[in-house]
Amino acid sequence: MRRVDERARRLLLAVGAGVVLHLAYPRPGWDLIGWVGLAPVLWLAATARSPGRAFVEAGLAGLAFFVPLLRWLIHTMTTYSTLPRPVAALVLVALSAYLALYWGGVAWAVAWLRATLGPAALWLAPAFWVAGELARTHLLSGFPWGLLGYIPYRRLELIQVAAWTGVYGVSGLMVLVNTALAWFLLARTRQAMALGAAVILVVLGGTLAVGRASVPPAGSDTIPVAIIQGNIDQSIKWNRAYQQETLRIYAELTRRAAPGMRLVVWPEAAVPAYLLYEPWVLGWLTDLAGEVRAPLLVGAPDARREGRATRYLNSAFFVGQAGVQARYDKMQLVPFGEYVPLKGLLFFVEAIAAEIGDFTPGRERVIFPLQGTPFGAVICYEVIFPDLFRQFVVEGASFMVNITNDAWFGDSGGPLQHLAMVPLRAVENGVAIVRAANTGVSTLVAPSGRIGPELGLFRRGFLQVEVPRRAGETFYTRAGNLFAYLMSALAAAALLGRLGAARVR
Repeated sequence: MRRVDERARRLLLAVGAGVVLHLAYPRPGWDLIGWVGLAPVLWLAATARSPGRAFVEAGLAGLAFFVPLLRWLIHTMTTYSTLPRPVAALVLVALSAYLALYWGGVAWAVAWLRATLGPAALWLAPAFWVAGELARTHLLSGFPWGLLGYIPYRRLELIQVAAWTGVYGVSGLMVLVNTALAWFLLARTRQAMALGAAVILVVLGGTLAVGRASVPPAGSDTIPVAIIQGNIDQSIKWNRAYQQETLRIYAELTRRAAPGMRLVVWPEAAVPAYLLYEPWVLGWLTDLAGEVRAPLLVGAPDARREGRATRYLNSAFFVGQAGVQARYDKMQLVPFGEYVPLKGLLFFVEAIAAEIGDFTPGRERVIFPLQGTPFGAVICYEVIFPDLFRQFVVEGASFMVNITNDAWFGDSGGPLQHLAMVPLRAVENGVAIVRAANTGVSTLVAPSGRIGPELGLFRRGFLQVEVPRRAGETFYTRAGNLFAYLMSALAAAALLGRLGAARVR
């Protein structure tokens, strides 16, 4: 009976830790929780009766974390597809359960390594965590939402380490602090307690000191850019009767915003038309660019016929007085939103994408030819993939644009969680990011990660911003995810060492 009570208490602790940790993300965004919220999960891993038990407890914590974090998916699936709410809830739980496997894997590894390393195995948790986040970015098309490193996105001094390590370094830092707290709880001697306290003081103190010294100053070499936020309701966006009104709204805002600007940016899918197949729309955009004397970067769908098949694309068009000068087709599509992975096997979930789209990924990155200031653009979801974003900077972008349509999220924490990832991309590559969102949040993010003037959720308007040109190249831009791969190698070496030790025995 006592053992059953102990199991129940541990499971309750796991669930509570997961639920509390999700509060560190928007909304409500109580980011300081992130520095302590994972410690109970790590403590459970370090004290579990078996690796299997550790996996279950941490997996349950992960499930309790991801379900409330991603609850906006139910709104998306029930509002913009044919799924009933109970089925949408099952999809949310299934996705959360998959993501929770990575939490369980970290706990399992720590518990398994205790056989050879003893309690010190706990200190390998940051390496396993980073390896898990890297894997989650790439496996099964990738879904790196809710990485720990995004929690302190408004703490500029703390996130400057990303210029060297990427967001994974910030995640590793946070897990290390949580590890030290868990170690402090495990400690049986004053020396062990002192070690945990010393790690927290040295790591946080050192990071803050280095971060304060390395926050990039505001640059003086800038280019004026206008950002347009049309705030078009998703339910009428593709209503043909509302098409001309949508275009009128964007034209009016553009005329007001464009004087003195070198570029005007509209959000993802702002143009509710296949503009290459509707000549009057393309002509209208071309005339507007000539009228305001500035090129437009506009989001619009496109289609290409290849034999009997038609490929649908989510695109960004660079339109000047002479028409379309360049275009970029979204390469990283949203699974179960813009396409159904393994459609032949997962035919039963195709309803999720029924009213959202069935798109084909683009095939190449594009640097847009703005005179004297080439720039790159990523569309919506692509901004959460660090290496994809980095490649545009490697190929010469002097600043970046993120066009998005977060209307799918509704009035939830989803748009703010999405925004929280943008400052890390800016810091990683030392590049400014212009963000244009249909329903918000539109803003300029400086190379330091500082979020500038904002157009909040469900507001219609425009911003005129001075966008700094990229001044240099960060270590992360040059080396990519080297830190994450080194941490993964350390985690793999620890597991192989344990296997070697078991064979010797």
